[in-house]
Parts: sequence; C-alpha cells; structure tokens
Amino acid sequence: QVQLVESGGGLVQAGGSLKLSCAASGRTFSTYTMGWFRQAPGKEREFVAAIAWSRGNTLYAPSMMGRFTISRDNAKSTVYLQMNSLKPEDTAVYYCAADRSTLPVGAAASYDYWGQGTQVTVSS
Repeated sequence: QVQLVESGGGLVQAGGSLKLSCAASGRTFSTYTMGWFRQAPGKEREFVAAIAWSRGNTLYAPSMMGRFTISRDNAKSTVYLQMNSLKPEDTAVYYCAADRSTLPVGAAASYDYWGQGTQVTVSS
C-alpha cells in the first residue's frame, strides 16, 4: 500500500514557476514508477510526466517538455514537479500517482495509487 500527499500548489502569474511535491508513505516507494497528471474543470485527466524508479528514466507529455521537470528523491520518498513558464492553460488540479511498472508510462489506468491532488491556478 502506498499513500501519496501532494503539496506546493497555489496561485501564480503567467510566466511564473511552481514546484510541486508528492510525499509517499510505504517501504517500497523506491520501486514504483511515479507520475504526475492534471485535470482541468470539464476536461479529462491528462498525463504530465513520469519517472521510473531505476535509472531515473523520464517521460513527458509533448506539451510539457522543456517547461516541466520531474525528479525524485528515493531517500525522502518524494517526487517533484518543477513547473516553469506557466500558462493560464496549465490551471488544473495536479495529481501524483504510483505505478508498479519498471518504465515510465503515460496511461492513467496503469497507476495503482493516487494522491488527493493540489490546485494550481495560473492567472493571465
């Protein structure tokens, strides 16, 4: 069982930055692929980025590449999402998730555990 708690969301102006954190409980955090997803009002949940537990292989949604960076600290059981050059269309609830896959994947159905989400609002 893995429990996930996101933090770091908030209100930021367009062009600004935010760093989200996701703290995980459970002894086997280091063996899970971790992902970030987001969901805007009236839209489906959207893949943002994922990072594998070994070698740190990463996967990004094309629209996030170059602006967002996913990283993890297995010693702290925490995964991060650094978001730069934020745009109003990045406004959403951001969720972290854990997956037993050995490679990062972008399909939400692959993930076994989810956090409660943290709101990110980007003003124009």
